[in-house]
Amino acid sequence: MNNYRTYFEQNREQHLDELKEWLSIPSISALSQHKDDMIRAAQWLKDSLERAGLEHVTLNETSGHPILTADHLHAEGAPTLLIYGHYDVQPVDPLNLWETPPFEPTERGGKLYARGATDDKGQVFLHVKALEAILKQEGKLPVNVKLCIEGEEEVSSPNLVGFLDANAEKLAADAVLISDTSLLERGKPAISTGLRGLCSLEFKLNTANTDLHSGSFGGGVPNALHAIVSLLNSLHDEQTGRVRVDGFYDGVLPLTEELREELVKMQFDEAKLQSDLGLGSLFGEEGFSFLERTGVRPTLELNGVYGGFQGEGTKTVIPKEARAKITCRLVANQDPKDVLDKIIRHLKEHTPVGAKIEITPGETAFAFNIDPSHPFLQKAADAYEAVYGVRALFTKDGGSIPIIEAFSRVLNAPVVLMGFGLPDENLHAPNEHFNLENFDKGLLTLVQYLKTV
Repeated sequence: MNNYRTYFEQNREQHLDELKEWLSIPSISALSQHKDDMIRAAQWLKDSLERAGLEHVTLNETSGHPILTADHLHAEGAPTLLIYGHYDVQPVDPLNLWETPPFEPTERGGKLYARGATDDKGQVFLHVKALEAILKQEGKLPVNVKLCIEGEEEVSSPNLVGFLDANAEKLAADAVLISDTSLLERGKPAISTGLRGLCSLEFKLNTANTDLHSGSFGGGVPNALHAIVSLLNSLHDEQTGRVRVDGFYDGVLPLTEELREELVKMQFDEAKLQSDLGLGSLFGEEGFSFLERTGVRPTLELNGVYGGFQGEGTKTVIPKEARAKITCRLVANQDPKDVLDKIIRHLKEHTPVGAKIEITPGETAFAFNIDPSHPFLQKAADAYEAVYGVRALFTKDGGSIPIIEAFSRVLNAPVVLMGFGLPDENLHAPNEHFNLENFDKGLLTLVQYLKTV
């Protein structure tokens, strides 16, 4: 690997300049005013892949943003890897909290700051340059590769599942390789073997047909805020932290001793987390550690609760309406549509007297799990060890990347999650950044994996 180490060192500034150019394009998929920027970002990647030596580089039109595909299929008898990533990024609000403009990439303190630096342009870029390096150094790839890079991951990939279904044969592979996750912490690589599923909804409660004066009507009519607080409080047991929706835990398997032991190996410091967050204590489902609660147990969380007067000062009003948003993270064997139906039934059955409820279901996604003993994952752990000097641990992540389950199901292939971010790199938040130590090591790790898988 020494020749690759030298190659990347000699080309480091050029590579970073290229990445900065891509990061400067505000490819925000959620905002329609950035439609042209989305096309520019996709075209930039297309040009970069063609320069790298990939073949059949194509921008596939969808009803939303383009999906880019490419391949290099000349390694007879070798496995085929499908590399997935996304070129879209999150909105940047609140802009005033950014120390430097989000689309003016800036290096400071060994980190590259920009929206998309770690999620996911920076990590996709590692794959492009790893493939380019092998082709330039050796003239051929040791494996067959296909690429599928989309522009709608940050808006739940509405067009990708249909694209996968329609192009399953074209995208067929022995494994799917994705870099959109994180190390445990600096110097401690991790390979996720599970991501939780998801379901969401929002609802509003209405009482009277108008806001009412609290002096004239207080104590005599239902209050939408009182009603929503009572209803939301019915969702959890305050003592045990368990969700009180009937059937919510149906299908949830007990934790195995092997999994609990693997999580213990992560040596997670709950006391440090509590201190870092300024909390008096952590909280969650009784009988489980923080990593178990956030990685392998289902949850129901309130994401927004609002209603009534919220301006400065006092307005003595009884509000006619209140609203709430809910998301659940789900685990294996939970059907997100079934869980959503049970929550909707609970909300309707527990709506307080005098209130009317209107529910809008949201997104659903199944959980993803894979056996860590799979050879493609073991080779990934070997590649991390060769570069980082520490073998990657196999983890369960609490987040959801809905499209991963679709890749696994539609293509019937294992998914290898080789991330190079860090948990504190502010993805989705102001001052997103990518640690350049992992930029350097990520390139070498991917080359190592491609050459040994």
